[in-house]
Amino acid sequence: MALHPLVNIGIRAARRAGNVIFRSLNRLESLEVSAKGRNDFVTDVDRGAEAEIIDTIRRVYPDHGFLAEESGVSAGKSDEFVWIIDPLDGTTNYLHGFPQFCVSIAVQHRGRIEHAVIYDPMRQELFTASIGQGAQVDDKKLRVSKSKGLEGALIGTGFPYRANLKWLDSYMGMFKAVTLATAGLRRPGSAALDLAWVAAGRTDAFFELGLSPWDTAAGTLLVTEAGGRIGTLTGGDYQLGGEIVAGSPKTYEALIALLAPHVPEELR
Repeated sequence: MALHPLVNIGIRAARRAGNVIFRSLNRLESLEVSAKGRNDFVTDVDRGAEAEIIDTIRRVYPDHGFLAEESGVSAGKSDEFVWIIDPLDGTTNYLHGFPQFCVSIAVQHRGRIEHAVIYDPMRQELFTASIGQGAQVDDKKLRVSKSKGLEGALIGTGFPYRANLKWLDSYMGMFKAVTLATAGLRRPGSAALDLAWVAAGRTDAFFELGLSPWDTAAGTLLVTEAGGRIGTLTGGDYQLGGEIVAGSPKTYEALIALLAPHVPEELR
């Protein structure tokens, strides 16, 4: 099946950003790094990768808008199409040479995410999805796992940091409950790639508090197009950013029920 033209441009942009990221791995010690907040870093690689993405897309779609992690909102002549970009999801991993990070690009059309590209430059894996057309990794169809609950399930997560440290005690309650009920928890450190791995059935579900729209825009479409479910910690409709639970349908439902007693009041 032919990919949508917007996806093809997203792939081109993601690969170019991936080249920027990969080429800089051998000069990590000399990178210019600034802190946006505690344990939240931005490098000249993030900025360079983002510029490469935006430049690639603008050449073909000059009227489109952008919501990007480093440069923020950039309005186009039309607000019908907005590209939501995380040029390097997993910057802290990247700075340590920990090989778990990715480029995440989504296309929002009239407020709905319709196309997604996630590129893992270390494994050279390319995840793509278009609404109603399914999800793929390197042209192979993606399906969430057949997991029917929490027993034996492998669950991905992300630890609270920055402003979300106020929920650390609640999170630790969730962490304990999930640890006791499943085969294990994993915290790889790149939410976009974590969601892609749920779509690929490598983990059975994922949950995290306090994410941003560019962390989840592409990954959520991959999960739903691979047959999975997405919601808030209480099972409500998911809006980009904030708190998220994703998983194969039955594991998703079981995880929502397990987390319920530990969800902070202000997130209910």
